[in-house]
Amino acid sequence: MAYGMVSLAIYFKVHQETDSIAIAGLAAGANALAGATTAGIRGWIIDRYGMHWPLRTLVPLYAAMLISLGFGQDERTLVVLAAILGFSAPPINLSVRPLWKVTVPEEKLRTAYALDTAAMNSSSVIAPVIATWLSVSYNARIALILCASLMLLGGLLILLTAQVKIWHPEKKEEDTLSLWRVRGIQLLALEGVVMGIGWGMFDIAIPALGTLEGMQNRVGTIFAVMAAFNVVGGLIAGTLSRRVSALKAFRLNYLLWALLSIPLAFTHFDWSLGITVAFLAFLGGAQQVFYWEITEAVRPKGTAVQALAWLWTIEGSAAALAIAAGGFISEHLSPRYCLFITTVALFIGFFIISAGRKALANADRIPTAEEDLRAMEDTSDTTR
Repeated sequence: MAYGMVSLAIYFKVHQETDSIAIAGLAAGANALAGATTAGIRGWIIDRYGMHWPLRTLVPLYAAMLISLGFGQDERTLVVLAAILGFSAPPINLSVRPLWKVTVPEEKLRTAYALDTAAMNSSSVIAPVIATWLSVSYNARIALILCASLMLLGGLLILLTAQVKIWHPEKKEEDTLSLWRVRGIQLLALEGVVMGIGWGMFDIAIPALGTLEGMQNRVGTIFAVMAAFNVVGGLIAGTLSRRVSALKAFRLNYLLWALLSIPLAFTHFDWSLGITVAFLAFLGGAQQVFYWEITEAVRPKGTAVQALAWLWTIEGSAAALAIAAGGFISEHLSPRYCLFITTVALFIGFFIISAGRKALANADRIPTAEEDLRAMEDTSDTTR
């Protein structure tokens, strides 16, 4: 809930204080960039030292920064605090998933991951609505304070579990090929840059368009629709994962994704945007499942956490820069230019995957049960 609320809460807080979409986008982008660029480092820390002291340190720090941001007023201070907030993001998602392996028997892992994913995705449906409602109806400060409270509660509940103390990082395998020497990972990283730019533009264009059209109260609803259809798409893709190769499904879904995004820049903040976003989110949820299966197929052994963390670092960093740039574009030109860039990015991403599909040849087969399980394990945002 806390992570689902924080981005919109930051945007509305800074916009309320500065009355500038550009500055609000800069603050949200600074937060996202700081969180994304340090994702790989957080993954490395957990792999090496465990999760107890990182959580014990970062959870209260993050909560304190949220409260400080809530009471900030100066635009420079707000941007700086938003960036520091991103650097201090506790590795909640990186910590929770490994704990299931020491909590339930192996034959129950798939069920545990499914329940975990359902809980995470359900909160992502509700969180944007709550953040928008509190920010627009009352004040964004209240939304940020609620974020801090939820983060403290969640961190405390994790730290109180016995599994945190008994969990130990996996030993690194010897003679493992370097992650960045694998062509498939290089290709996914390049595609991640493009997709990061596209969806970063989208993330700032939606609240900006709602602000300019006087419909800020509907911003959370749009993101909730996205989250809900994302869940449905992921569930349906999961039923297909053992019937078609991950690469073929990924490419076909990618093409449909790009084609259905064409109307995006021509929609208004009404039913037309809602329907378009629903289709895109449905295909996006399916795409995520196929993406993780491809990653599992091409990554070197022993690099599950690092591979995903670094790919998220690259994509998240590109998205954060796009959010900052998108705020400027939205204020001085139009949010529709940002939505158009999202469509262009989807077509470029499809071209990159199609042109480099030989590098992903290991994924051109039906995934094994073990790869399916690992893909389910890694469906959450590993930047946090």
